[in-house]
Amino acid sequence: MIPRYTRPAMAALWEPENRFRIMLEIEILAAEAMEAAGAIPRGVAQAARERGRIDVGRIDDIERETRHDVIAFLTSITEQVGDEARWLHQGMTSSDVLDTALAVQLRDAATLLIEGTDHLLGVLERRAREHASTLCAGRSHGIHAEPTTFGLKLAGHHAEFARAKRRLETARDEIAVCAISGPVGTFATVDPAIEAHVAARLDLKVETVSSQVIPRDRHAAFFAALGVVATSVERLAVEIRHLQRTEVREVEEAFAAGQKGSSAMPHKKNPVLSENLTGLARLVRSSVVPALENVALWHERDISHSAVERNIAPDATIGLDFALYRLAGVVDGLVVHAGRMRDNLEATRGLVFSQRVLLALVDHGIGRETAYAMVQRHALAAWEGGEDFRARLEGDPAITDVLGMRDLDDLFDYRFFTRHANAIIERALTPGATT
Repeated sequence: MIPRYTRPAMAALWEPENRFRIMLEIEILAAEAMEAAGAIPRGVAQAARERGRIDVGRIDDIERETRHDVIAFLTSITEQVGDEARWLHQGMTSSDVLDTALAVQLRDAATLLIEGTDHLLGVLERRAREHASTLCAGRSHGIHAEPTTFGLKLAGHHAEFARAKRRLETARDEIAVCAISGPVGTFATVDPAIEAHVAARLDLKVETVSSQVIPRDRHAAFFAALGVVATSVERLAVEIRHLQRTEVREVEEAFAAGQKGSSAMPHKKNPVLSENLTGLARLVRSSVVPALENVALWHERDISHSAVERNIAPDATIGLDFALYRLAGVVDGLVVHAGRMRDNLEATRGLVFSQRVLLALVDHGIGRETAYAMVQRHALAAWEGGEDFRARLEGDPAITDVLGMRDLDDLFDYRFFTRHANAIIERALTPGATT
């Protein structure tokens, strides 16, 4: 991922030096267990810990000759550690180190993503409470439906990101596994106790059955979870983009002093951050299909997954990490035009109350089909002619003979629609309440 969309903490997880550092720790922990079991001489793990250092440049130089990354890594460590290093990697295979190291990286990346989701949840909670009673139009198919509140909109997104957090926790739990089982996963050359020791020290579980590699259904589920969370990011970003359109202008991204919206048109204030989030969501989702295709490896192992994961693992996690914090910033600084929301709600001259009138007529004994036709006739005429919906109803004796003026006063009351808003918001914001 390019630096423009990268946060340092997440980027650091994917630096080659960190990857090799984890690989070295796996080798040292395995050596500790092998020493305890009497499989290799004492002192190997200590020598590797004291003298082993990561020299990425030297590893790269060796790999150019050997064309094998793990051999290059081990050769570099051997040059530093000396004779004791000949016992490192005893009975192990490359995937033992590579897959376990990747599990550590993905687990730690998931932890950062969960932290980012928590940060976003905090911002959404604050803004949802702030606008719990801010009346606005609810829209279906992009058309005014019935009134809601802006706080209720945000509470819905809060509930979605609470589910996103749980998805990331599940993904982290499933990917955090260790496999130190030797060629084709039979433990023929490395005792299962070695795997158990490495797993415990790295805070991983042991893989139930590894076929030399950790089965890639785990990784597919991990990246699928990232794709769903990215789509939740996009859903809120698209909502903001729609509400910032000139014709709507109910919210706006914060516009900083000195900021410019267009190289050509000085008046422009564009939702560029939300548009960027839509693009980042596409990037993260692009990792899902390759991760699914990685599951079907040949027999016990091939490396068709390797190049894919070296690309999608850093890009998807870095991209989603950046997106979560950018979205939190957008929501935090969002300018909410409550007056414009009210103006837009009233632009259809009362049509948002049509269902209330329909139900009231039904309650007074009018058949539903008849009542629907009575209300729809006035609603469509008001829509097409720019007339006031209530005024048309008041001028129709067929309506007023059934519903008096007091009934209409009660029916045309916004508070009816928002009377449960606070309870719904509290339900959404209560920890553990969303399922």
